[in-house]
Amino acid sequence: MDLHLAVAAGGGRRAGLERALRDAIRDGRLAPGERLPATRQLAEELGVSRNTVKAAYDQLVAEGYLTARQGSGTRVAALPPVETGPPGTGEPARAPRFDLRPGSPDVGAFPAAAWLRALRAAIARAPSPAYDYGDPRGRIELRTALSGYLGRARGVAAPPERIVITSGYVQGLALLTRVLDGGPVAMEDPGLPFHRDVVRRHGGAVVPLEVDGRGACLPGDCAAVVVTPAHQYPTGVTLHPERRRALTEWARARGGLIVEDDYDGEFRYDRQPVGALQGMAPGQVAYLGTASKTLGPALRLGWMVLPPHLVDAVADAKLHSDHHTEVLGQLALAELIDSHAYDRHVRSCRLRYRRRRDLLLDRLGAHRVRGIAAGLHALVEVDDEERVLARAEAYGLAVGRLADHLHTPGGDRPQGLVVGYGTPREGAYREALEVLARALDEAGLGH
Repeated sequence: MDLHLAVAAGGGRRAGLERALRDAIRDGRLAPGERLPATRQLAEELGVSRNTVKAAYDQLVAEGYLTARQGSGTRVAALPPVETGPPGTGEPARAPRFDLRPGSPDVGAFPAAAWLRALRAAIARAPSPAYDYGDPRGRIELRTALSGYLGRARGVAAPPERIVITSGYVQGLALLTRVLDGGPVAMEDPGLPFHRDVVRRHGGAVVPLEVDGRGACLPGDCAAVVVTPAHQYPTGVTLHPERRRALTEWARARGGLIVEDDYDGEFRYDRQPVGALQGMAPGQVAYLGTASKTLGPALRLGWMVLPPHLVDAVADAKLHSDHHTEVLGQLALAELIDSHAYDRHVRSCRLRYRRRRDLLLDRLGAHRVRGIAAGLHALVEVDDEERVLARAEAYGLAVGRLADHLHTPGGDRPQGLVVGYGTPREGAYREALEVLARALDEAGLGH
């Protein structure tokens, strides 16, 4: 292996080599398990004696930075991870023992075998230009596959020429904000704080949009409105049909843009999933979807179905952002959709998450859980967030809090816990629910 080391001249060659190796291991440039060059080879490359290299290796073995075994050579040791807490606290961050925080699916359910088959098939069929720079809108294979899937599964009017592939929902939201060129954007209150930050960082001015039992209310004077009509995050309500009609009429009358975040629209458990809002007004709605909740956030694959007048502007913004999203994942996802393996995986996940939500209702009481039977999270009403969270933290349980999602926390706003039931592995979920129920009981809020 080639190994670049900046060995300082001062303090002796052996000490300098030790420092250089130690720094490379601490910085992560030499990963755990990496095999180092033989002493003779490294000595020749650095212009030092073999004994100098051997002495440096022996010292770092003694310090625990390296391991040496007969026949296996000298390798980088696995050091304990260094984790940091919130900025400025100086406190180490600890992974929770029980994790019911919202936002992620059960990544242990990733369909590895199906994905590998799809990737092999896609690579076998991929033309050579697929490995070159490509269309900023994304590969035509995936845009065509999504056109069919979104039409039949989500009711989206999605011609391939109006689809832009992104590296996830966040990039799509950022691109649209840039295209809107600083106009005010109404965003649901409560909603995900990170998404508000994305809009602000890309030049948009965020205005709160009230959410009640019928979903998002009508916006006022703004350039765009971002909504989660299928399953509002975090309250769990669905946008009422009258509100859907009123919102599309608002967009037509004002020339405003509706940004539809359909992050978990496939996961409805008590009935067929509600169709996308985009199907009612394709010329006024930018539909954003992602594979993060169905497959896993690691893939970084998302899509936008845009009104015709926005396609070129967004494609140009995408071109100057990262040129195009990586191609092999696009081709594999297209194959997964076309073979219907994607549909089978979504159905399997739907059954798993439905069972998990049913367990949540059974353990905490249906009267306490708010929101429709859908998605990967539920809102649990409590009278005193701080008291419950204190008890939960004492047991090593992490859970979301409604107050963190409000545009302006405080006052007499409702309180609640945002419970994610996608994150824990299957075996740990029941135990996490027991701990949550115990925390509610000890806070005097159990049923």
